[in-house]
Amino acid sequence: MRILIKNGWIVNEGRTFKGSIVIENDYIQSVLGDELDNTPRGTYDKEVDATGCFVCPGVIDSHVHFREPGLTNKADIASETRAAAFGGVTSFFDMPNTLPQTTAIEALEAKFDIAKEKSSINYSFFFGATNNNADLLKELDIHRIPGVKLFMGASTGNMLVDQRNALERIFAESPVLIMTHCEDSGIISANMKKAKAEQGDDPDISSHPLIRSEEACYASSSLAVELANQTGARLHVAHLTTEKELSLFGNNPKITAEAVIPHLFFCDKDYASLKALIKCNPAIKKQSDRDALRLALTNGKITTIGTDHAPHLLSEKQGGSASAMSGMPMVQFSLSAMLELVDQGVLTIERVVELMCHNPSKLFEINQRGFIREGYKADIILVQQNSPYTVTEDVIQSKCKWSPLMGHTFNWQVQTTICNGHILYNKGHFDDSYRGEEIRFRSTHS
Repeated sequence: MRILIKNGWIVNEGRTFKGSIVIENDYIQSVLGDELDNTPRGTYDKEVDATGCFVCPGVIDSHVHFREPGLTNKADIASETRAAAFGGVTSFFDMPNTLPQTTAIEALEAKFDIAKEKSSINYSFFFGATNNNADLLKELDIHRIPGVKLFMGASTGNMLVDQRNALERIFAESPVLIMTHCEDSGIISANMKKAKAEQGDDPDISSHPLIRSEEACYASSSLAVELANQTGARLHVAHLTTEKELSLFGNNPKITAEAVIPHLFFCDKDYASLKALIKCNPAIKKQSDRDALRLALTNGKITTIGTDHAPHLLSEKQGGSASAMSGMPMVQFSLSAMLELVDQGVLTIERVVELMCHNPSKLFEINQRGFIREGYKADIILVQQNSPYTVTEDVIQSKCKWSPLMGHTFNWQVQTTICNGHILYNKGHFDDSYRGEEIRFRSTHS
C-alpha cells in the first residue's frame, strides 16, 4: 500500500515547511520539501491532498484511563480509542487503576490481550506500584511498558503507596521510568476534615482546590524529587498544577514534569459555571497557577502534555468536593485545545508538536514513533486551522457522552488520522475494523 500526502505544511522537529510524504505499507518511505517541486512521481494506491492543512506526527497521549477491564460502564478501549482517533491521537499509555489493578504481571498481560482485540490505535500500559509488589519490578519487560505508575497520593482506584521504605525501594529498583501522582494524603485528609466541619458532609466544589491544596501537591512532589535525586531514578511527575511545584524542575534531565489539558484550559473561576464537571485530582487551581503552567510550556519546566482522560458517568459527576467523582474525558479534544493556545500566542505549533509527539517519544524511548522521519512508523495527522466546530453530544465519541467543553467552539479541527500507514479517520469517516499495534520501547534507561 503506497500513499502520497501532498500539498500540506509539514510540522516536524522545530520546522514548518511545504512538502510531501510517501508512505509505504506502515512506514514513512520519504519526506520531501517542495523547493524544486519535488512531489514524487509514480503510482500510488491513494493520494491525500493536504491543501490548507498542517501535517504533524500523531499525538502520543502518555496519560489516559480507558477504564478497561472492570469499569466498562464508563468507558472501554474500543470507545476511547475511537475518540482518540477523532482527535488526532495515534498512541496511548493507560494507567493501572482498573479492575483488577495492573499490579501483577498477569493483569498487565490481560490488558495487552484486550487492546490487541479492541484498540483502534497503538497502545501500551503502565505497571502499578504498591506498598508490597517491588519484587515484581525486576520481572517487567522493559521493551513493552513505558514505566511504573506510582500513586504518592490517594486518587481514584485507591492505589496509595505511603510507606517510606516501599517508596525508597521502588525508586531504587525500578528498571524503567517512574511516573508519579503527587499529593500528600495526610494534608488532604486534614483539609477535608476542616472543610466538613465548616460546611457539612459535602463541601462546595469551590473548596476542592483548597482541600487538595498547593501545600499537598508541593509536599509530595518535592518528596518524589528528593527520592529521585537520592537514587538516580528517572522520574516524571504527572499533572503538575501549581506554580510552586514548577521550581522543582528544569535542572536534572532525569527529573521531568507533565502538564495535562484540564489544568492548562481551566482555572478555579470555572467551578462557578462547570461545578464538579471539572473536578479532578489534583485539583484545578488558581488562574495564576494556570498562567504559570502555560508559561512552563515554553521555558523548559514542562516536558510532555497528557490528558489524564478519565471518564465517569454524568450521574457520578454531581455533588460537591466529597461526593462527586474526580476526572473528565479529554482525549478527543486535547490537540484542538492546545492549538487554541497557539491562536492565543501562548506557544507555537512547532512547540505543540514537540510537547505532544516528539518529547513523549524521547522521554519514554518509544521505538520509531513521534516524528515524521524516513523509516519511522506512519502515524500522521492532518489538522486544519479556521475549521471551527462546536463540542456537542453528537460530536463526543467517548462512551460517557459528556464533556466540560460542551458548547465550546474550537478553531482547529483534525481532518485525517493515519495510524501505521492506515487511514483510520478521515473527515467524519472512521474505520472501526482497524486495530493498532503494541508500542515497543528501546529502554536504554541511561
